[in-house]
Amino acid sequence: MKIFITVLILIAAQTLRAQGSLSGKVQAKGEPLEFINVLLSGTTQGATTNEAGEFVLQPVKAGNYVVRISGIGYQAKEVAVSIRDGVNARIEIELQEDVSQLNEVVVTGTMKEVTKMNSPIPVEVYAPSFFLKNPTPNIFEALATVNGVQPQINCNVCNTGDIHINGLEGPYTMILIDGMPIVSSLATVYGLSGIPNSMVKRMEIVKGPASTLYGSEAVGGVINIITKEPGSIPKLKFDVFGTSVGEYNLDLASGIKAGKSSALFGINYFNYTQKRDINHDNFTDVTLQNRISLFNKWSFNRPSGKNFSLAGRYVYENRWGGEMQWTSNHRGSDQVYGESIYTNRAELIGNYQLTPVFIDYSYNYHVQDSYYGVVKYYARQQVAFTQLRLNKKFGSHELLAGIPLRYIHYDDNTVGTANSNGSNQPDVTFLPGIFVQDEAAFTSRFTTLAGLRYDRHNVHGNIFTPRLSFKYSPNANNTLRLTGGSGYRVVNLFTEDHAALTGSREVEIRNDLKPEQSWNVNLNYAHNFIVNDGFIGFDASLFYTYFTNKIVGDFLTDPNKIIYDNLDGYAVSRGLTVNTDVALANSFKIISGITWMDVFQVQGNEAGENKIPQIQASRFSGTFTVSYTAPKSLVTFDLTGKVTGPMHLPVVENDFRPAMSPWFGLLNLQVSKAFNSNIEVYAGVKNLLNFIPKHPLLHPDDPFDRPSGKYFDENGNPRPDTNPNGYTFDTAYNYAQLQGAKMQAGLRLTIN
Repeated sequence: MKIFITVLILIAAQTLRAQGSLSGKVQAKGEPLEFINVLLSGTTQGATTNEAGEFVLQPVKAGNYVVRISGIGYQAKEVAVSIRDGVNARIEIELQEDVSQLNEVVVTGTMKEVTKMNSPIPVEVYAPSFFLKNPTPNIFEALATVNGVQPQINCNVCNTGDIHINGLEGPYTMILIDGMPIVSSLATVYGLSGIPNSMVKRMEIVKGPASTLYGSEAVGGVINIITKEPGSIPKLKFDVFGTSVGEYNLDLASGIKAGKSSALFGINYFNYTQKRDINHDNFTDVTLQNRISLFNKWSFNRPSGKNFSLAGRYVYENRWGGEMQWTSNHRGSDQVYGESIYTNRAELIGNYQLTPVFIDYSYNYHVQDSYYGVVKYYARQQVAFTQLRLNKKFGSHELLAGIPLRYIHYDDNTVGTANSNGSNQPDVTFLPGIFVQDEAAFTSRFTTLAGLRYDRHNVHGNIFTPRLSFKYSPNANNTLRLTGGSGYRVVNLFTEDHAALTGSREVEIRNDLKPEQSWNVNLNYAHNFIVNDGFIGFDASLFYTYFTNKIVGDFLTDPNKIIYDNLDGYAVSRGLTVNTDVALANSFKIISGITWMDVFQVQGNEAGENKIPQIQASRFSGTFTVSYTAPKSLVTFDLTGKVTGPMHLPVVENDFRPAMSPWFGLLNLQVSKAFNSNIEVYAGVKNLLNFIPKHPLLHPDDPFDRPSGKYFDENGNPRPDTNPNGYTFDTAYNYAQLQGAKMQAGLRLTIN
């Protein structure tokens, strides 16, 4: 027996000596990657990287292996390793992001993580690498390269802007940060300018109503900005660039780890103070800006498994546009015309996990202190949101249920928030609700999703929004989706438009206003072509949305009143959008898309002559990104652009300017060089074709419309010789940014 035991011990010792281990780190562009799969080919041994990108495989028998490293959103990589007795072999792997893949993890369509191809709701996903092909100082400008999404400038002096999806105006698009309705109402005017690109992990876009999950404002679509996990950020990472016109942008991010907790710190600073006047109208072409944004996110991993996260952001911006001789001393005066806006904004976002229940919460405080010529507009808004969310699986059914509560407090210095006695009366919205959604997989090929939401608004009362979706996937590379549902929007009547009003007007709300309602149907087909030398992704959608109860403001019927009422009629948004992604083994990539749409409003219940086209909604638009990376030199060439067809413009009566914009294209070229995984330099030209729109301002030589001036007599009446059409100063005629070709150069650096 002793001899037998001794033999067993010797065999075990020999076996242990014939074993080693394998450890390593996986990263992309210097940032560690979490949840990356590591597999020893030919064995069943594998591991998943942690938040620091680290993995360990042990014990591993001595021998030669091929290690396969793969993860959603990244190109798979294989590495040969040799394992020796008693030795820990270590490898460090750099993966390349693959923005053309259709299997990214998404959450926006169903409020839970699922791959894009398995989602019953069509979701478009954009990784940070997509936006680095045309670097911009903010999210608002970055969205210009997304098919079917139009960042629209609404004022050529102060550069207010909003996001149009499928031709619908900004108020119909809900902007989320980590699934929270953090950017809404007042914040949509300038709020997107303060979101730094460095904090973005990915961006998800749902086109069409999503009110069943997200409530009011999610009528035209949802843009969900998913922020990075604190554990995925290196010790220091920064991206700095400047342009030939004097714009400077800095994105700085740093990650730390304290025990089982980790934190992300981010700073974005943008400065543009160079006055330029390309078209010689004595007005700045683009608003001058000085902006800083601070971001901090913590992730706490508790032994109990009840993890939670907390993030905060602060934004301060000072922007102005106006006559070239304007200075801050002219703010609010009638000597030199200028539009000056100070923005202060604070945000809090977080969630707490009580498996299987989650608590989501957010709060923001937004102050806008502005002057538009001599008109002062001061507004404050607070938005608080909390939500209990349950996700539970029962056999082939997956149940999602939630109890959301949203509170909005808005106040400004205009008649919009004044009662009939003239005293101040802030606009308050209290919006509790409940939603339930069931996703059922009847077979591996066929899935249904049904949802219903109920909200109780303090003014509009009971609101129901259903949704139904069918997904059929005959195989892994083909998916057909049919989605229908309802959306609604509770309008915030009192926005920045009141900056042009005087206190002499009275606000009148006729009848009992009903919330705007929409019904939508979307047919989507997605197909992956796996070819010998690459990958081709195709995605097409037909969409149709019908709107009723549109709330409009009447400024003309009574010069002493602002009359709000539901529109007697309906509106329609319909069209086709197609996206194509091509990624070839020779490092050649093409991402392109086209959108055709018809967006209009009908006064009354009969079509025909009453059909009114939506302004600033072109029937045709297309985007493209063409990239090539030289394998040996690691030099990348990126050509990005957008083509926009004619669109109806906000002209005035007897306007000499065309009512339709011309066809135009914006083209950008960039060349970047990666010296290693930690250093990259880039340079390029924006607006390569030097396209500049004409006549952005009406009567820029008399912005105050002065009596006894060039265009008006002492009684304020238009002079028949110089102003026969009765023009007044106007800034709303816009279809492209007034900035010509410019050079850009930058540096990205990562310190691990």
